[in-house]
Amino acid sequence: MSAWLPSAPCTPGACVQAAGSAAALPRAVLRLAAVLTLLLAGVALSPLGRRVPDGWTRRWCRAIVRAAGVRVRVTGAAAPTGGLLLVAHHVSWLDIPLLAAVRPARMLAKAEIRGWPVAGALATRGGVLFIERDRLRALPDTVARIAEALRGGRAVVAFPEGSTWCGRARGRFHRAVFQAALDARVPVQPVRVRYGGPGGGASTAPAFVGDDTLLASVWRVVTARGLTAEVEVRPAVPPGAHPDRRALARAADPDDGDGPGTAPGERTHPAPEAPPVRVRPPEPVNSAGTVRQTEAVGTAAAVRRAAAVGTAAAVRRAAAVGQAGPPARPSPATPAGPVTVPSAERGVAARGEAPDGDLLLAPPLRHRPQ
Repeated sequence: MSAWLPSAPCTPGACVQAAGSAAALPRAVLRLAAVLTLLLAGVALSPLGRRVPDGWTRRWCRAIVRAAGVRVRVTGAAAPTGGLLLVAHHVSWLDIPLLAAVRPARMLAKAEIRGWPVAGALATRGGVLFIERDRLRALPDTVARIAEALRGGRAVVAFPEGSTWCGRARGRFHRAVFQAALDARVPVQPVRVRYGGPGGGASTAPAFVGDDTLLASVWRVVTARGLTAEVEVRPAVPPGAHPDRRALARAADPDDGDGPGTAPGERTHPAPEAPPVRVRPPEPVNSAGTVRQTEAVGTAAAVRRAAAVGTAAAVRRAAAVGQAGPPARPSPATPAGPVTVPSAERGVAARGEAPDGDLLLAPPLRHRPQ
């Protein structure tokens, strides 16, 4: 997969939650059988193509969602006739029949769907426009095919995010597909789709995200209770209202909160909460330890001063030996006499310096005070 492909941070483990208590197994099996039956009926009737009335197609799409145990509520004005680009944020495989219930249209889908069982055959016979997302060079040809379908008076459904999100967060609209609407000079129809749970709040159970499989997502929906799908048809963006595809993509976002014409901010997935930072309390002050530490510092300073004084005395003795010759070796029984250091030199040695200013490095000599 190419690095430039759109992606979402949503995963089944982090985002998807079951909606309430699971339905009884027999009920879930009946729902799944009803969905498969309706899909097979659609495959059988797909050769008729546009000869099937749009009203029948709308009812068939709503029946698929209802058979899965999801209640549908559609609000807003009817979508315009003629060439029309329908756009919405992508959350679930349920988005496809829900948007087709607004207006039957040709779907823009990734090429991998061709290999899906049942759904792949239905998509191919239904005139789905497949896009090879890992081939950037094929994008202009895809945009040209979309524009041709729009000029012919057909409606096309696209999910400009390029990937599915969990519903609690959503991505930004990519601009390429809107170039087809500009080239064909057709309106853009934003549609808002939201999924709710038994308590009325948002539900992520229908989400089809990350490495989730289609079978796992379908089973999660048919085993859930109290799911609802709210479809809101927002006001259409007329052709020529925006000069470029960037402005058109922003105006067509159905979740901007103010309708077409308002530029929404970029949506990002909620960041995980940072772990709490534990602050270690300060250790109690040990007065006895502080006294011992102070005494150790003072003792070390005293040792350094004594070493400096002894070293200065050794320097003077070495100078005296060089003038008077080697001294006689003292008897082991004769103790060494005290060493007298003049006060001026004692001050220099106390600072750790030799009389000429060099640092003292010689070992200290022990002496006794006068």
